Amino acid sequence: MSNQDALINTISTNFKKDQDEKGPDLRHLHPKSHGLLHGKFTVRDDISDAYKIGVFATCKTYDIWVRFSNGSSPSVRGVLKPDTEGDVRGMAIKLMNVSGDKVLDDEKETQDFVLINHPVFFLPDVQGYIDFATFQKLKASGQTPPQELLEKLKPSLAIVAEINKKMVANPLLIQYWSTTPYKLGSYAIKFLVKPHKMPTAIPDSPNYLREAIVQYFSETEETVKFDFQIQVQVDDLITPIENPMIEWKDTDSPPISVATIEIPKQVFDFAERKRLDESLSFSPWHTLPEHEPLGSVNLSRKKIYQEGAQHRREYIEKGMQEPRPYTSILDDPQQ
Repeated sequence: MSNQDALINTISTNFKKDQDEKGPDLRHLHPKSHGLLHGKFTVRDDISDAYKIGVFATCKTYDIWVRFSNGSSPSVRGVLKPDTEGDVRGMAIKLMNVSGDKVLDDEKETQDFVLINHPVFFLPDVQGYIDFATFQKLKASGQTPPQELLEKLKPSLAIVAEINKKMVANPLLIQYWSTTPYKLGSYAIKFLVKPHKMPTAIPDSPNYLREAIVQYFSETEETVKFDFQIQVQVDDLITPIENPMIEWKDTDSPPISVATIEIPKQVFDFAERKRLDESLSFSPWHTLPEHEPLGSVNLSRKKIYQEGAQHRREYIEKGMQEPRPYTSILDDPQQ
């Protein structure tokens, strides 16, 4: 086993342990949903022939599910971070009825794209997960992290602080980035999603991001639209594969529009949709080989996302088949 594989195994084990302690029926990553919405993903008819690859090969419209979320895992068992506190905001897109062999075999006809509201990731590599988890554990226990660790994590903590300062009024009206690179056939790309409309005032409620989407659809008949764009790698220096903390700047690799996302007015804030939301699994590895994730951070996600989803589903299924007493599951937010 390589050192990288060993690190990934450690990360996955730690994630599942934290999941067990803080919410085994919840996602460890992006557990708080602001809404699962249906929509359409339409591939443009004016794409350059060079980029007509995979789902972009032909002008076609796919049905999609889009999930908007906060990134932070529960602070204590079952308690999710309020929207009024700084956090990364996520957008996960699942294309339906996508034909062809997939990298993973747990979903046969889907293609996922996973994005956040910041152009770079906050960790440089797989080791960064271990270092950041160590930092968080020490802080949570009231201990001061060693200076060497603080120095090592200084760039990461700066990015986290920058993300947390972002003011988000409505998840439907902000920009999102993949942060990590992917294949487009023989090309390396990143992708981003740009809204057609910008937000206004920011409400003040622990769940205001879900409330903002509900309010938006109650007040307008407009379809929400995003441009789905790609950035093509220029070279390893200014657009690197292996360090997602380095931004691929628009000036170096201008975004190219390849599809349009449309989310129609809809009612989504009801129990059955929430149950569907919790049952879905989004992963950058739910993909055609033509769009396979690149880099070590994405490689770690392959195991972490798949095992985390399986772990969560097994817990829920086991609880339904053979319920356990309150004292054994400690289902108390104060514990």
